[in-house]
Amino acid sequence: MTHPKTTMRLGYNTNGFAHHRIEDALEILAEIGYQTVAVTLEHDFFDPPDERGVERAFQRLQPSLERTGMAVTIETGSRFILDPRRKHQPTLVSRTLEDRRTRIGFLRGAVELAARLSAESVSLWSGATDDPADPEEALARLRDSVGEILKFATPRGVRLAFEPEPGMLIDTMTKYSELSRQVNHPLFGLTLDLGHVHCLGDGTIENRIREWKHQLCNVHIEDMRRGAHEHLMFGDGEMDFAAIRSALRAVEYAGPVHVELSRHSHDAVKAAKRAYEFLSGYFLE
Repeated sequence: MTHPKTTMRLGYNTNGFAHHRIEDALEILAEIGYQTVAVTLEHDFFDPPDERGVERAFQRLQPSLERTGMAVTIETGSRFILDPRRKHQPTLVSRTLEDRRTRIGFLRGAVELAARLSAESVSLWSGATDDPADPEEALARLRDSVGEILKFATPRGVRLAFEPEPGMLIDTMTKYSELSRQVNHPLFGLTLDLGHVHCLGDGTIENRIREWKHQLCNVHIEDMRRGAHEHLMFGDGEMDFAAIRSALRAVEYAGPVHVELSRHSHDAVKAAKRAYEFLSGYFLE
């Protein structure tokens, strides 16, 4: 497929195709015109999340990626992949070292898969604590956990793109800044979810793009309203996409811009088409 030339590349997160086979999702997204895909590792093709899971995922993903020509980012936000009873648990900031190592092992698998697929980055977040740990203790757990993953990622040349997420230990760019300072590693970058900045009132999106342009390697995009962490179809929220486009172009961002509409899987194909039609008017020449 021939894509229009553009600095930024539009993509879609497969968490918005939860009811599709991964191969079918990639085929549909390429047909629509998306140039890149954010593959969320789910039970369907990354179970167990170890060496066998890596091989299984590689064998399923590689042919589709080669056939469609899409670039890939690995996303690790699957809701119940490590614990069927607790959403997004265990995390990198869980109380016990055993639980933290469970999450680290999952992320090491994601890094290995990313290396084999030549993915642009592995996107991850902190998660929330499962105990009343004070902020300094929780941040120390996170810093050490991220350090372990980076030791694994470095010889493989895989970049980590860390995402501040509402409701988690690292939710704002101020907290991300402190984590980045403590980690201090060239492969530690940023996934900036533009809607998160807007809904939290975490500065302006345009300023955050400019401020973090050197660490920005993955962008999540959707519409959103101030004060509500709800990923909305474009046009249903309050965000200024012309200003976003201008800011990304001003910093010459050349990475992926991935639509994240995880709660639209019941109407995935129509949602992906609507999103592409809306965003192409802003981001594609």
